[in-house]
Amino acid sequence: MTPFSVLDLSPIVQGGDASQAFRNTLDLARHAERLGYRRFWLAEHHNMGGVASAATAVVIAHVAGGTRSIRVGAGGIMLPNHAPLIIAEQFGTLASLFPGRIDLGLGRAPGTDPVTARALRRNLTGDVDSFPQDVLELMGYFRPAEPGQLVQAVPGAGLDVPIWILGSSLFGAQLAAALGLPYAFASHFAPGHMAQAIALYRREFRPSAQLAQPHVMLGINVFAADTDEEARRLSTSLQQAFVNLRRGRPGPLPPPVDGFERELSPMERAGLDQALSCTVVGAPEVVRHGLAAFLARTRADELMVSSAIFDHAARVRSLEITAEARDELARAG
Repeated sequence: MTPFSVLDLSPIVQGGDASQAFRNTLDLARHAERLGYRRFWLAEHHNMGGVASAATAVVIAHVAGGTRSIRVGAGGIMLPNHAPLIIAEQFGTLASLFPGRIDLGLGRAPGTDPVTARALRRNLTGDVDSFPQDVLELMGYFRPAEPGQLVQAVPGAGLDVPIWILGSSLFGAQLAAALGLPYAFASHFAPGHMAQAIALYRREFRPSAQLAQPHVMLGINVFAADTDEEARRLSTSLQQAFVNLRRGRPGPLPPPVDGFERELSPMERAGLDQALSCTVVGAPEVVRHGLAAFLARTRADELMVSSAIFDHAARVRSLEITAEARDELARAG
């Protein structure tokens, strides 16, 4: 059976706040655990009015502490924003608190705008060009400390913290293949290079101590409801959020609206269709067929489900329908 996992941004909805977002995140993770999802990942974004997971390691601790078995991790940590030692210490701490349950996905984008990136780092000397070296340095901190080693991650050294490379271009695929690491592609919002990145990663993969053969996880948006009409309505929250971001007006996740696409310009509609092409929207049967087609087309080893749904109860229901579709596909072979 292809494992399914969950990506959450701890969305702050219009009229809500971060406290509510964190309560919902933990509740969603508990439902995901009950429903047999493999991982529950949180993502680092900054200066985004609709995303509460900026302090990603802290939110991971909140979720891991409130669940029992599901793997919890970062999808991902934007490494150029941090010294590798700090991340090794943070995730070494998490792995010590929750042994065998912590994942560390790494991205090379800042997860924000240039002005905020400067505020995060105080300067921009640590840039995306040093990402491969930073990944290698971080991996080194998780190896057992050697005699005379001047800098150690405490905790961190000698701990098993699986590292993933995240990406939306060929760069991440190439790096993940060269290092023998699992690769997660952001097809849920940037699908343009998906097929090429998957092919490159699988073709150039070199086995490592962490991974014997390539493992591709693909992001997919799923809006599942009891009727097609309700699912389409739920999906308009994400559509609005994307258009607002492109217009330079990001903010809390808006409630769904009827007929949103009719308000868009042709350029906006085309941009939305391209960015969200890896999306399944509908009632249970539609969702099952959509997921089956996506898996057949991509041969993904794992799916990371993202569902930016305004109403928390509807989001939980979407997760339930998706899990039912996963199980039906597994029974069908």
